[in-house]
Amino acid sequence: MNSSVYEEKQKKKLGNGVVGILAESANKWERRTPLTPSHCARLLHGGKDRKGVFRILVQPSAKRIHHDALYEDVGCEISDDLSDCGLILGIKQPKLEMILPERAYAFFSHTRKAQKENMPLLDKILSERVTLYDYELIVGAHGKRLLAFGNYAGRAGLVDFLHGLGQRYLSLGYSTPFLSLGSSYMYSSLAAAKGAVISVGEEISSQGLPLEIDPLVFVFTGTGNVSLGAQEIFKLLPHTFVEPSQLPELFAKKKGMNQNGKSTKRVHQVYGCIVTSQDMVEHQDPSKSFNKADYYAHPEHYNPVFHERIAPYTSVLVNCMYWEKRFPRLLSTKQLQDLTANGCPLVGICDITCDIGGSVEFVNRATSIDSPFFRFNPVNNSYYNDMDGDGVLCMAVDILPTEFAKEASQHFGDILSEFVGSLASMTELEDLPEHLKRACISYRGELTSLYEYIPRMRKSDPEDAQDNIANGVVSNERAYNILVSLSGYLFDKFLIKKALDMIEAAGGSLHVARCEQGQSTDVESLSEVEVGADDRKALDQIIDSLTLLANTDEEDSTSPRRETNKISLKIEKVQQENEVKEKHEELTKNSALGVCVAPPAC
Repeated sequence: MNSSVYEEKQKKKLGNGVVGILAESANKWERRTPLTPSHCARLLHGGKDRKGVFRILVQPSAKRIHHDALYEDVGCEISDDLSDCGLILGIKQPKLEMILPERAYAFFSHTRKAQKENMPLLDKILSERVTLYDYELIVGAHGKRLLAFGNYAGRAGLVDFLHGLGQRYLSLGYSTPFLSLGSSYMYSSLAAAKGAVISVGEEISSQGLPLEIDPLVFVFTGTGNVSLGAQEIFKLLPHTFVEPSQLPELFAKKKGMNQNGKSTKRVHQVYGCIVTSQDMVEHQDPSKSFNKADYYAHPEHYNPVFHERIAPYTSVLVNCMYWEKRFPRLLSTKQLQDLTANGCPLVGICDITCDIGGSVEFVNRATSIDSPFFRFNPVNNSYYNDMDGDGVLCMAVDILPTEFAKEASQHFGDILSEFVGSLASMTELEDLPEHLKRACISYRGELTSLYEYIPRMRKSDPEDAQDNIANGVVSNERAYNILVSLSGYLFDKFLIKKALDMIEAAGGSLHVARCEQGQSTDVESLSEVEVGADDRKALDQIIDSLTLLANTDEEDSTSPRRETNKISLKIEKVQQENEVKEKHEELTKNSALGVCVAPPAC
């Protein structure tokens, strides 16, 4: 068969209505599936309401949460060979050798922000003329992701930590009902795990907890799906939620009880406290109160206070919020050392975000489902892989949702199955609904217009650029150079593409110096771009264009999810100082995109 005939035959696979389901290979614990047997049954036999899917081929997997025979029973074909498929579905990124040419794939690719570790995968996608859909980019009318596992991460994370908490308390000399609880994956279902937590709660209600560990306070950071999932498990225990301002009073009561001497009294509940940004920082100017939009735009104007106001009363920190380097840490190693010296009750960190070296500085490694804990001793700044001895118990498992693989897969497939028919029958991108079209990173091996910015970001190495900036070296070889900071929903609203287009349209050059990416549609991103121009007029035009972009009202300006940022434009003194000052100084407005321009180098 000559090459032209082969290519034509491959092209006909796209949109042929044959769907493949990959055997997950990224992690031994990955047991989730994008479609369950019940979803496949509805797609294959659902009648007139289910169009676009004619065959489903499933790669055999002995570890998938649903056995191969169950797929076969509903009419799926079990085969290692997916070459007949036009659309191939997975959860995690497949191995490069599993990418077939001229097909459509859908999985969590983590490529839209030019993540360096995933660029070989994108290169393979493009070279094989593949169409790629990223689940992360499928959003609803209000800008919320439709396909996500956040609730399951929160649920599994807290069950796992309660399991470890029982062991940790035993090593400290206390027997608690938590000791009877297993890890999430040890239960056949989410309902079974919840039943086990309820049993623990009943024992706390009837038998109580040692007075010495009272009050047992769980502090939850954030109010997103991850935090809500963790709180859902916590609420199965006998509990009382308190406001952050009530924490000192709660501990004052305990101090009063302890002054009456040793007691055999038991306590029959635990406490919960939800904290957000306003509980973690305060403005450097005492006359100014906390403002969320201002904090996101100018975190450098705020000082951390979590270690003073919340941490001294925290037994278990359940970290559920995303963090970027530009924000103050939630808890640093030095702060923990000071807290420990003053008798802090902190027993453990349940870092569901798995943000290594991030908001909780001393969480320095990801842990696994089969080995979820390590111990950090702040006194000697040492780490241990056991439960015994002094220090804080830490957990940072990075694949939590798969512990409830059955329910997570059902939830995921309930949504995916609603539009998998459209993806399976697509031959022309323009025929897709808008929300699916926007989720397409590449079409037949070409980046779609919304993602054409990726190669421009790849040309720059932010780490090298940061070193250059620190040493006073500018990467752009232009007469005038300036560092532009962009913050906001850069990737979710495709503002980064608009900004880079404007720079190039004005004849400027660019070099990405820094990129901190929000990990969900609710979290802003930050990019610093070195912009170069051959003359000052062109540089001014670029600044004006970016400022206009920042001040333009978006079409969804009335959307309830739209946040606003303060923007400011600052330029170092140059020869045209008066002209520039008159034009740009102290330009401050509210916008969905923040633009902050640092001193230019001439």
